[in-house]
Amino acid sequence: MGATGITRAWTVAAAALLLAGCGSVLPGGGRSGGTPPRPGAPQSQAPRPDDARCLADLGASGARFKPLPDTYAAPGCAALGTVQLNALAGDRAPLGVANLGPVQCRVARTFGDWARFGVDRAAREILGSPLARIETMGSYSCRNVAGTERRSAHARAEAIDVSAFVLADGRRVVVKRDWHSGDAATRDFLRVVHKSACKRFGTVLGPDYNAAHADHLHLEGTGGVFCR
Repeated sequence: MGATGITRAWTVAAAALLLAGCGSVLPGGGRSGGTPPRPGAPQSQAPRPDDARCLADLGASGARFKPLPDTYAAPGCAALGTVQLNALAGDRAPLGVANLGPVQCRVARTFGDWARFGVDRAAREILGSPLARIETMGSYSCRNVAGTERRSAHARAEAIDVSAFVLADGRRVVVKRDWHSGDAATRDFLRVVHKSACKRFGTVLGPDYNAAHADHLHLEGTGGVFCR
């Protein structure tokens, strides 16, 4: 099946899935009166066209994933238009992902592009081995930004924390261990993938930002705004 056929198939599938219960559940997000949604319960509503298009694009990219129903956990905490990523497409082989929960489709799509074009290719060029898996510290979590009353992007499933990269030759590059103490090539690799992330995600925070990010790269939203 050609690219057009794949995209059309994913669009139809996405629309069907959304009709089965992937609509907005935020108070005032299209509901006309009635009681607020029950926290934690999957919600059913009319599909959002942007979600259907994103699911089609994500499927056409070669990613393996499952669309998830929308849930509303608490004020400021909701997982809307999310997917469960099982694998991403690399140039030569699928790329695994570990410990990743629900993530908004558009962030998942950006994550897939970064993994393939920013990480896999950098691993081959700088470290001499393709990427096999990206290890994370999770995505969706109903919590505030540390030390504030403001909800974290994790509370909306809009952020992913990356802790390590596993190469096809078995090497494991760990952000906490290797950002400052790895060999020259490994340190160069980490800074290249950090810089690449800054071109794709809206906010990227790493070990040079503060102590809270000493062990991971925080990748949030899309559209390059803040990079540290």
